Amino acid sequence: MRAELKFLSSPDADPLQNFAPIGPFGISVMAMIGPHAGEGYESFEFMLCTPEWFASNMRSDIEMGRHYLFVRDFNYSRLEQYVRDYCRKCGEATNWPALAEKLGRLGMWEFEDYKS
Repeated sequence: MRAELKFLSSPDADPLQNFAPIGPFGISVMAMIGPHAGEGYESFEFMLCTPEWFASNMRSDIEMGRHYLFVRDFNYSRLEQYVRDYCRKCGEATNWPALAEKLGRLGMWEFEDYKS
């Protein structure tokens, strides 16, 4: 099983393709990813931001950068290609949870820490 980006969206910029920030920015982005050539997808959310935005929004002297993706400027095509390449680099897995765990390094999987 391999992963495939189905689409990107953002509650902070709708539609994401038209986002046109002026200066430093930080927005929540959801990568909807599912099995390659299959139906369905799940959300992997990350904060897309410039280093300047991150620095100006630090709440303490030390911050963890998990689920942050840093960019110099916003370019939808480059972002989409980056996430597609990330999915490809995750390789193959025997099942979706194993693959989702790898994808969860990019963004927080909607079922991360879910206990049945």
